[in-house]
Amino acid sequence: MITKTNLLFDNFVSPQGDVILIDKPLRWSSFKVIHYLRKNSPVKKAGHAGTLDPLATGLLIVCSGKKTKEIISYQDQHKEYQGAFILGKTTASMDAETPVLLECDYSHVTDEMIYAMANELSGEQMQVPPMYSAANFQGKKLYKIARQGKVVHREPRKVFIEQFAITEINLPVVKFVVACSKGVYIRTLANDFGERLGCGAYLSELRRTMIGDYHVDDALTPELFTAEYAKSSHPEINETVA
Repeated sequence: MITKTNLLFDNFVSPQGDVILIDKPLRWSSFKVIHYLRKNSPVKKAGHAGTLDPLATGLLIVCSGKKTKEIISYQDQHKEYQGAFILGKTTASMDAETPVLLECDYSHVTDEMIYAMANELSGEQMQVPPMYSAANFQGKKLYKIARQGKVVHREPRKVFIEQFAITEINLPVVKFVVACSKGVYIRTLANDFGERLGCGAYLSELRRTMIGDYHVDDALTPELFTAEYAKSSHPEINETVA
C-alpha cells in the first residue's frame, strides 16, 4: 500500500501491481485520476475501486497490475465521509453541480430536530439512487440521462448507515460524519434529510475519509504521487506494466 512515507515504486512496474491511495482533488473525475496516473507514472494498467463525484474530494483506491482483479473486494468495504448540507434549498442533482431549484423557509428547524433526524436516518433503509449518479439504467449511466432532462424509474436499494453524526450546526449549514455500507449516496441522504425536515436540503461539501481500514491521511494527490515518482532513481521506472 502507498503511504506518504512508503512509496513502493518497484511494485508499480510489476505485473503483481499494488494498492495506491489517492486523495482525489476537487473537480477531478475518478476517471481523470486514472488517466493522469497512466500518463505521468509507470501505472499503465489500473482501475479505481469506487467512483467519487467531481465535486467530492478524498480517498480513491486505485489498483494497478494484477491487483485490478481485486477491485470488487475494496468496493465492498464500508466507507466514511464528512461533509455539509445546506438546508432550505434543493437542486436537481441534490448537490452543488446544478442550480438551486427551490428555496424554502427553514426557520422552524431546531438543533433538536436535526439531531433527531440524523438518528432517524441511521441503520438499515431503502435508498433510491439519484438521477445524477454513475448507476446504470438499460446500459446507460443515469447522469447522462439526467443531463438530457429526463427522469427514469430507479428501484430502491437496501443500504446501511452505521453512523450519522452531526458535527456542527450553523444554519443553514449542517456538518456531518457518515459511516456506511457500499452503495450509499450521500446526496440522496442530504435530500431525504431536508425533505423530512420540511425545508429541503442539498449536499454542499463531501470528502471521503476512509474505505475499510484505508485512510485518506495516508493518500497522495495525483500530482504529489507523480512528483515523487519523478524523483525516484529506480531504473525500472521506464518499464511497462504487463
